[in-house]
Amino acid sequence: MKREEGNQTAPVGFILLDFNSDDVQILLFILFLPIYLATMAGNILIIILVILDQHLHTPMYFFLGNLSCLETCYSSTIMPRMLVSFLTGDRTISINGCFAQLYFFGYLVTTECYFLAVMSYDRYLAICKPLHYVMLMNGRICIMLIAGSWISGSLFISLIIFFVSQLQFCGPNKINHFFCDFIPMIRLSCNDTKVAETTAFILSSIDTLSPLLITVASYVCIIKSILRIPSTTGKQKAFSTCSSHLTVVACFYGSLMIVYVLPNMSYLSELKKVFSLFYTLLTPLVNPLVYSLRNKEVKDALFKMIHRIH
Repeated sequence: MKREEGNQTAPVGFILLDFNSDDVQILLFILFLPIYLATMAGNILIIILVILDQHLHTPMYFFLGNLSCLETCYSSTIMPRMLVSFLTGDRTISINGCFAQLYFFGYLVTTECYFLAVMSYDRYLAICKPLHYVMLMNGRICIMLIAGSWISGSLFISLIIFFVSQLQFCGPNKINHFFCDFIPMIRLSCNDTKVAETTAFILSSIDTLSPLLITVASYVCIIKSILRIPSTTGKQKAFSTCSSHLTVVACFYGSLMIVYVLPNMSYLSELKKVFSLFYTLLTPLVNPLVYSLRNKEVKDALFKMIHRIH
């Protein structure tokens, strides 16, 4: 569907091409639906446990609860529409719906970068500065860190949305992606997109590299402290936890960099779509498993909740 705008024809909606795989739509639905349901169940379970169990009312689990809340919203920004598309074959999305999806995706992925930095800093204080941990990570500071993360994410994407909203879309209306991402979307504009692209590049660099540097620096200090632990068992346990966390961070940031740093060549578009699944689909599923459900405190809280229900 298109509308007339001056001498040009502007689309009133877009078509998301997802994986260009009409023959396997139902198979993709069967594959992605359990992943989405498991993601929602795992993250919502963490939120409930953190709220209900007094033993989890600590800074680490406060951050984990917020991360699970973010992952729940994050998955729901993209997956439900994609699942409906797989089931019905309807790939259309309105322009307003596309802008809304771009906003919430950008907001939540940026906020997650800050969350990962805050959580790594929290672990750095707990392991490297244990005597000062309670003072340095009190309730007021925890709330400020989390509030700052949520606010920073919204500032970044609001500016991007402002610049994208100034563009006119008057040509093809097919977005070569499974959601309304920035680069595939502005490719459809008939205006000069240099200002929007430059602004997005600068802001995204600030909002991803800064948290990444904090995360890496925190874990470098943590690993140095672990190496000083005399007990071999203690070292192995600490390294196991750190390696799991770093795997999630590497998967999240690595896939982001592949998608947004590699040149925008047409032959790379399908590869980028596959790597986009890592931070849109797999990271929200893995996070509750790595950060929470492997912890003894969370397992104890879960067993207590099950015992109360029975």
